[in-house]
Amino acid sequence: MGYGLRKRVLVTGGAGFLGSHLCERLLSDGHDVICLDNFFTGTKDNVIHLLDRPHFEILRHDVTFPLYVEVDEIYNLACPASPIHYQHDPVQTTKTSVHGAINMLGLAKRIKAKIFQASTSEVYGDPKVHPQVEGYWGHVNPIGLRSCYDEGKRCAETLFFDYRRQHNLRIKVARIFNTYGPRMHPNDGRVVSNFIVQALRNQPITIYGGGSQTRSFCYVDDLIEAFVRLMDTPDDFTGPVNVGNPNEFTILELATKVIELTGSRSELSYKPLPSDDPTQRQPDISLAKSAMDWEPAVPLATGLQRTIAYFDELLGRTPVG
Repeated sequence: MGYGLRKRVLVTGGAGFLGSHLCERLLSDGHDVICLDNFFTGTKDNVIHLLDRPHFEILRHDVTFPLYVEVDEIYNLACPASPIHYQHDPVQTTKTSVHGAINMLGLAKRIKAKIFQASTSEVYGDPKVHPQVEGYWGHVNPIGLRSCYDEGKRCAETLFFDYRRQHNLRIKVARIFNTYGPRMHPNDGRVVSNFIVQALRNQPITIYGGGSQTRSFCYVDDLIEAFVRLMDTPDDFTGPVNVGNPNEFTILELATKVIELTGSRSELSYKPLPSDDPTQRQPDISLAKSAMDWEPAVPLATGLQRTIAYFDELLGRTPVG
């Protein structure tokens, strides 16, 4: 890629699950990438294979403190994204979303960079509208155990749109629904990684509630494609835009599929549903289709097979099947 076409891109949370895949994609697209992470939930193992790439650098930094770099684009992904991690230090989780957004928006304003915010389907809370559309304002408990994440992300969206209105900043906001794939943290408590790790160890698979609650699972490659396409849309398209897989599965269906694909001897173990856990979560992706010509392409079985292979290697077992 010639000089002038190569963009300098900052990815906060770049050593995390999504961030590491995004760094990989941006490098393959020919850009200079600065991966920023404080390594609370991210790990160098996720990006170690990129360290010898001449257009990649890694920076240990916490987004709750100001940063001074020169870049063309910023992808703000920094924030613990699973309940186990974001409830570990809920005050810091809110700070990461709010102070982090303020600091990255301030940086974007100073250097006139385009900035992307990784928001979340959690802004819809336990939705009363199904499937969820971007115009729905949500049903969130502001004082619940999950609210440090939900409300932190909602406030970050507020800040992004206020910076847009007040400073004419070029912003992009994506609301991410359940995503899975290689490099998920094995102990993050998310349902896909939980089920796969339990199945590979032939341990009981934990189902909260009756397992009838639904989720929509998007493979990571599809999600990263949406990020890049959103960043490339015209400046007058800001989002928020839902990115996720509209195919809805019950938790019980997911557990059954994981047991089948791993050949596991695991049995199902039922436990009470955690507080404020949404009973339904499914994106309406009409806007992503029309504005970005995007929809997921990887079927659940294919994505699960790739994810199982990753965890199988991580757990030091011989490959499955």
